[in-house]
Amino acid sequence: MKSISKKIILTGSFCVGKTSLISRFVYQRFPFNYQTTLGVRIDKKLVETGDVNVNMIIWDIGGEQTQARVPESYYLGSSGVIYVFDLSRPSSFYNMANDVEFIRKKLPKSPIIIVGNKVDLLDERTLEEVKSILPIEPDFYTSARVGNNVEDVFLKLAQAMI
Repeated sequence: MKSISKKIILTGSFCVGKTSLISRFVYQRFPFNYQTTLGVRIDKKLVETGDVNVNMIIWDIGGEQTQARVPESYYLGSSGVIYVFDLSRPSSFYNMANDVEFIRKKLPKSPIIIVGNKVDLLDERTLEEVKSILPIEPDFYTSARVGNNVEDVFLKLAQAMI
């Protein structure tokens, strides 16, 4: 079976659950104690996509109000992006359209998966209200706490990169 390595970045505003999504995906656990990511934190996990194994080198980028404030060097060599926002905090998705456009210009050949995280914090009615004001429809609604769709996010990105 063929194996490839790909650098991916998780990015978005602060406190949206990027680190928690990675912890759920890589270690199958949810960190209940919040710790702010300063700069970047790197993890790895092998994803099997059928005929190709993708060794994901996952860069957890500290949250910023806008992607223009993320250091240029963090984008270098990235093959894929997971952009995360917090469904329970509208301020985390106000800049989403501009952020995604900025990333597309930086990494025009890299797939971008958009994730609305913390779906477990919303009831069905509130979720529908939030969906109606989102500037971009996310690819996935996730919960790092309970694990909803977390594996699917990374698998879809792995498949899109090969």
